[in-house]
Amino acid sequence: MASLSVSASSTIIDSRAPLPSSRQASASSPSCISLPTLPPQPAQSQTRAAKATAYCRKIVRNVLTRAADVEVAATTQVEAPATNTEAASTELPDIVKTVQEAWDKVEDKYAVSSLAVSGFVALWGTAGVISAIDRLPLVPGVLEVVGIGYTGWFAYKNLIFKPDRETLIQKVKDTYRDIIGSN
Repeated sequence: MASLSVSASSTIIDSRAPLPSSRQASASSPSCISLPTLPPQPAQSQTRAAKATAYCRKIVRNVLTRAADVEVAATTQVEAPATNTEAASTELPDIVKTVQEAWDKVEDKYAVSSLAVSGFVALWGTAGVISAIDRLPLVPGVLEVVGIGYTGWFAYKNLIFKPDRETLIQKVKDTYRDIIGSN
């Protein structure tokens, strides 16, 4: 059985199993192979550190230069009247004004707030239930088949024939009028 050992002087000694009798004389002692020593590592860490330091100093000089330019520009710039900047900053978008006007028209703000909060909680709870059902092994596939079947039945029952389509359109219009309250 061959074994390899590495000494501290970078020399490998190869001990081999006995060779046939004709070669025993030449290979009776272990073979020594000398490896070249590695060159010392270049001082890249020092070079990199020096480069990084020089780069950081360059960045700092640029920042200081730009800061000085801004200060000079700020001192030479004529200040605009304060009323124009205040008016621009306090002006609200149209949608915010519309929401504020609608909120001011509401008489029972407590009920509207409660309805909004309960709607959010119901939406959050429904999303949790749907997520839990979706994790079950067979239920999502079954529900998909049921949805496809119901869509086909609805299309056959209400959309294929013209009288059925007209009846469906009339039902939608009636429901719209009931909700909106217009004639």
